[in-house]
Amino acid sequence: MAAFDVQDFIDRRKVGATHVTTLTLCTAMMFVDGLDVFMVGKIAPAIAQGFGEPTSSMTIVFLLQQIGLAVGAFVTTPMADRFGRKRMMVLSAAVFAVLTLAAGFAQSLLQLAILRGLAGLFLSGMVPITMALAAEAAPAKRRATFIAVIMVGYSLGSAAGGAIAAWLIDDFGWRSGFWVAGLLPLVVAPLMLLMVPESLQYMVNRNPADPRIPRVLRRFSPDLSLTGTELFVVGDGSAKRGKAKLLDIFREGRARPTTIIWLCCLLSMGNIALLAAWMPSFFQEMAGIPIQRFAVTAMIALTCGVAGTLSMGWLLDRVRPSRLIPVFYLANAALLVTLGSVAFDSPMFLWVLMAWSFSQTGGQSGLNMVMTQIYPASTRSTGVGWAGGAGRIGGIIAPLFGGLALASHMSLQQTLMIIALPPVAVALLVTLLGGTRRTPKPELAAA
Repeated sequence: MAAFDVQDFIDRRKVGATHVTTLTLCTAMMFVDGLDVFMVGKIAPAIAQGFGEPTSSMTIVFLLQQIGLAVGAFVTTPMADRFGRKRMMVLSAAVFAVLTLAAGFAQSLLQLAILRGLAGLFLSGMVPITMALAAEAAPAKRRATFIAVIMVGYSLGSAAGGAIAAWLIDDFGWRSGFWVAGLLPLVVAPLMLLMVPESLQYMVNRNPADPRIPRVLRRFSPDLSLTGTELFVVGDGSAKRGKAKLLDIFREGRARPTTIIWLCCLLSMGNIALLAAWMPSFFQEMAGIPIQRFAVTAMIALTCGVAGTLSMGWLLDRVRPSRLIPVFYLANAALLVTLGSVAFDSPMFLWVLMAWSFSQTGGQSGLNMVMTQIYPASTRSTGVGWAGGAGRIGGIIAPLFGGLALASHMSLQQTLMIIALPPVAVALLVTLLGGTRRTPKPELAAA
């Protein structure tokens, strides 16, 4: 039997209709995930007001959502390495959609918090699973671009939460945000199920005799000639087949980079969760800026996250990650401090907020891209997912500071100066990746 390397087959393809469909729907799925995860922070003051509670009472909602996201990262994402990328993606989207719709009918903050915690179990798997599916469908020379584009969807989803805060809340109330965020994944999930093929690398690693493999190969290349005697392999065929094991993410020289990435995600994603949850509230409570006004400004600025993600994807093809990513995080810290000192109504504020969005989103996107390079296809969802789980633990701890800052009547300047410290630590940690091994360029990364 002649060996047929599906990785080499994917790497040599030109971008075609199946690639475009996969990229489009993966981007759409990241959009709905980004919208759902970050929307609560955009409308938190309106939710608290609707229940007659102070804004600081939203801490329980953010806490349970982050706990759900953390648990889901450790439990849901490894299932994609066992049961398939597409299957887990569609199932997760359907479940969190129903739970998000139910949140729109919550009768107390506790009910809302519980529903957000349950939704988090399924929301957390979307980023690593979608990244794995997109990376494994992409030709080698376009892999970094594919990851960058789907991360743009996530950034746009986050920005869309600002649109809800700016234009829906006054006329339809805070509950409308959950109804919009719950309906969208119910539209995208069936399209994903029908139109996007499962990862070839996953299928070959699980069962090289899977009868779906030839059909998926022909979706990428309709004129492909197969004899039926091919032995399907991934790469040189040396990768272990069967069930992925957690310890695999620490083997073959991956222990050091895995540890560094976990620490970076703990600090970086913790900070992102903190700011996503509390930034509108900080400016309303500490600077007297209504959430609707802040939402419009933030929505404009957050679109710069798209530029940050695309720039990171382009630059990582040319610059070593341990040199490039720290620049973004140091800029993130400096710009946070500056935000606390610039008047909201000044023209400079928007420019600083745009630059901050560029640096924050670009930096985290760089970490995400590096993760997809470190792990082979057999453990990619597990590796990226558990790194995300470490980040979600940070997302449990860091937002507690937001409630404390409001309850303690800290100034905006003091608050943002403290929040600027974790990005500095991330910048220092990422430099250590250079002492581990040179991370392969995205277009050459093993899948």
